[in-house]
Amino acid sequence: MSKSRVVLAGIIASLLISSALFVGLSADEAQKSKPKVQEVNKVESFKKLRRIMGIVEEYYVDELSFDEIVDKAIDGLLSNLDAHSNYLNKKKFDDLRANTDGEFGGIGITVGLKDGALTVIAPVDDTPGDKAGLKSGDVIIKVNDQSTIDMSIDDAVNLMRGAPKSKVELTIVRKGESKPLVFNIVRDIIKIDSVKVRKIEESNFAYVRVASFDKNVTRNVTSGLKQLGKVDGIVLDLRNNPGGVLDQAVDLSRLFIKSGVIVSQKGRTKQENIEYKAKGASYGDVPVVVLINGGSASASEIVAGALQDHKRAVLIGEQTFGKGSVQTVMQLDQNEGLKLTTAKYYLPSGRTIQAVGVTPDIVVYPGVAPENENSFSIKESDLKRHLQGELDKANADKTNQQTNKAEAPKDDKKLVTQSMIYQDIQLKTAIDVLKAWGVIGTFGTNKAK
Repeated sequence: MSKSRVVLAGIIASLLISSALFVGLSADEAQKSKPKVQEVNKVESFKKLRRIMGIVEEYYVDELSFDEIVDKAIDGLLSNLDAHSNYLNKKKFDDLRANTDGEFGGIGITVGLKDGALTVIAPVDDTPGDKAGLKSGDVIIKVNDQSTIDMSIDDAVNLMRGAPKSKVELTIVRKGESKPLVFNIVRDIIKIDSVKVRKIEESNFAYVRVASFDKNVTRNVTSGLKQLGKVDGIVLDLRNNPGGVLDQAVDLSRLFIKSGVIVSQKGRTKQENIEYKAKGASYGDVPVVVLINGGSASASEIVAGALQDHKRAVLIGEQTFGKGSVQTVMQLDQNEGLKLTTAKYYLPSGRTIQAVGVTPDIVVYPGVAPENENSFSIKESDLKRHLQGELDKANADKTNQQTNKAEAPKDDKKLVTQSMIYQDIQLKTAIDVLKAWGVIGTFGTNKAK
């Protein structure tokens, strides 16, 4: 008899034996026997399951071993709980270990199930998926030739991962497009530059870009801000940030929130019920504006929501993704495990972000900031910079025609320039809010001096 059959038979037998002890209870003991009745009901449910599995084993069109039927039953149970719980058989468990412990090739996107569809939460900055043009909200309907309908997230991710320099084809549906789009993407080793801290030109504001929450985020943000010295305002850019390490989301929030709860985690068991609180704040009096969009998920939603609830920041952009649950990997034996949703996150006000997301205080859709019809009606210094940029492009085009090689535009590592600001209306709005904050205050947290 197989291991799965022995285990299942043992469970049913033990429940049958325990149920026999409950026979002959008096009416006065009926109330006390409720838990025992529940155990009897469990036995009946196990009997039903065993009958159905027996029918499948005997009559299903393709021959299946009892072990295979058990695995499918477990897989079906977990996948029907929610989009993030699933059974990890030996192959999936090995894949999880490899993805956690070693390097792997991928395209650099984070995906989730939204309304039952495999959806791009966010492309990671400067990865193959980002460079190919994938966007937050894209629905992936095929990976190579395989349909993603009814496919688990983990199975889809494993299909998209592969050896560096190998190719993967994604077919996606995008809002506003009349037909599906096909992307042929070359995989690469994914290396994420998770933090960028820069001074915003012609101001004393800092621009802090957090692309994902790895283990060094708070340290790198703190280091970058210290290098800038005293700042009068901070733009915290969490757009297309799919999340990451919870502790880093909490620690980053602690830079700006002086006291109170940042986020709470609540589940069925005592060890899953945790409150994370503020511990002073190095930048507790500095005005903060947070940029969010549909690609902001999980840890980034916790930071944005906590700052919003504590009235420490103005949120600008679009509704976030809505991923606010906790998954725990439970090892069954050396080769198998479960990934189970064990808790949900709650913001300081008590609201949940799961399937809801965080709503910005000011809704601003992405695009270029509008300018005067005369595109050259700007300050002389900006005009010279603009014209120099156009000249550089022309020279680059000429060089490319001669060498047949494309060169990426140079990125100023120290400044967010005016030309960059005018290419991003959400960023420009954030800077405008910081300027207004210094004059009239925001949400009553600051007063005009």
